[in-house]
Order: sequence, then C-alpha cells, then structure tokens
Amino acid sequence: MQSIVKKWQGFFAALIVAIACIGCSNVASISYNPWQVINVPTDAKLLDIGFADNSQHGYLVGSNATLLETNDGGETWQPLKLELDDPRYRFNSVSFSGQEGWIVGEPSLLLHTTDEGRSWSRIALSEKLPGSPIAITAIAENTAEMATDVGAIYQTTDGGQNWKASLEAAVGVVRNIERSPDGKYIAVSAKGSFYSTWQPGQNAWEPHNRNSSRRLENMGFAKDGQMWLLARGGQVQFSDPTNAEEWLEVEYPELATSWGLLDLAYRTPDEIWVGGGSGNLLRSIDGGKTWEKDRDVEKVAANFYKIVFFNPNQGFIIGDRGVLLKYNPKVQETAALSKAA
Repeated sequence: MQSIVKKWQGFFAALIVAIACIGCSNVASISYNPWQVINVPTDAKLLDIGFADNSQHGYLVGSNATLLETNDGGETWQPLKLELDDPRYRFNSVSFSGQEGWIVGEPSLLLHTTDEGRSWSRIALSEKLPGSPIAITAIAENTAEMATDVGAIYQTTDGGQNWKASLEAAVGVVRNIERSPDGKYIAVSAKGSFYSTWQPGQNAWEPHNRNSSRRLENMGFAKDGQMWLLARGGQVQFSDPTNAEEWLEVEYPELATSWGLLDLAYRTPDEIWVGGGSGNLLRSIDGGKTWEKDRDVEKVAANFYKIVFFNPNQGFIIGDRGVLLKYNPKVQETAALSKAA
C-alpha cells in the first residue's frame, strides 16, 4: 500500500512539474524589438488596416462601425464617424489602390471612396448576395474583388455599380479567407476541420483535408505563391515550393509553450513574423528554419491576431482590445550598425 502511495505521489509531482513548465520557452530572444505600441483611441475590436499609395494616409476598421484615420504613417489615429443607419456595423476589411478605397462589413455593407476617404459613399448590395462580405481587395481604378463569409467571390470594374460573380458556389462558412497577389484564394472552414482553394477559371472550390488531427487556425500565401498554415498546438507548416500539392514537415517555433499561433506574415522573402495569444511574437530570418522570440512585447496584454506588412519598412500588428503595434525599421538599422561596430 505504501509503495502505491509513493508511486502516485511521484506521478503527481511529475505532473506538477510538467504543468509548471507550460509557458517556459527555450527559444532564443531577438536582440532588439522593432515594434512600437501605438495609442489608439478605441477599445473596439480592430479587424483590418489599409493605406493609400502615399503610405502616410491610412485607415483602421473594426467592430461597432469603428473607423480611424492616420495622416502620419500610423503614429497617431483619429476617430471618424460615418452617417450609417446602424452604429453596430462590423467593418471587416479595408483596401486602397491609389486614392480609391473600399470598406466591406456586416450586415452586408459596402463603402467606396475616390478621394482617399475624405468622403465615403454607400453602395447597395443585392439581398441575394450569398453570405456577408468579409474581404475586399482594391485591384486597379474602379476595379475591386469582394469575398463573402461563405466563399462567394465577386468583381467590379465600374466602381462598384455592377458586380460579376467570379464564383457563386459556396464553400460553407469560413473562419478566414486569404487572397494571393495573383488572385488565388484559400479558405479555412469555420471549425478548422478542412481547407479549400480556388483560382481564377475554376467553377468551384477544391476541398482539402487538413494534414493532421489538429484544428487549423489560419492559412495564407507568401508573395511567391507558397502556402502556409497554422494549426493548434503551435504548429507551422509550409507547402513544398516545388509541388503545391505537398507540404513540408511540421514545425514548432516554440514547442514548450501552449500559446496558440494566430497569424503569419512575411516582411521580406526570408523574414517571417508569427503572432499569437498573450503577446506571443516570433521571428524567423531564414524562411522558417529557425526561430527567435521578441520578449519585449510579452508585456502587451493582447492576442496578436493580424500581422500586415505593406512593404519591408511598413508593418502593423493588430491585437484585441484596441491594441496596435507599428514596425519601426530604424530600430533594426540601429541594431545592425551597433553589431557592425
């Protein structure tokens, strides 16, 4: 009897140690922190960010019809109020091409500007639209592409007056949808149990089983068309650059932690940033082979769920409760000079 008690005592002691180690990390620390916390005058859920061509004038959008404007590249933001019939609209996506910009939201909402947002007009959407708009991409003058939360895709070439269906066949409710620069799409199912791909010319989405039993969190594209995925348990995986139908080995940037990874973005073809829960932020400078952690932002009380780079010197991280981080390239330049000296 005594030996059984000791055995269980040993088991519980090991369990306590294991639990205590959750959150411990052996990942190397980044030598500098290029991310600056920006004061944003809202605690609404921020969902997307977009800039006009001059890269200084941009907008943040989010829940409760949140629309914020910057004229200094994202250093400061001012709230704007639009005259809408309901203040509870959720602005899901914003995109600009030159001075022309678009915002989509739900319930079904489409806003359009041709003067960098000094004025916005509302464009009526058909009541027969499958789902609600969740993503908009400004492509060229008077041309944009819109996707809904069930995977329908439409394009306009006349400033939003008419929309032609590129794909009307629904894929089912999606948790996120991503467009590549050349017009391909990837969508993760609402429960993360499978994903689907589509490219111009196809009549329907092509479904794919997930690669493991772990739920998919997010998927997207690199600029060269390579795909990436994030799955539960901190998994990162990249498609084979020589064969889009195959996937490379699963990677765990921070195996010892339990924080989920929520979004991934490329700053350069080789430099990747991954964000997740509880201020978790990791970087790879070799295309995902090795990783290091930005521990200076761990004190930011937010989940990092969207990372955007407009160019190598302009990037933002959106977190919950109105948290916004701005990439500061001067920090990297200073670090490089110090290292060279």
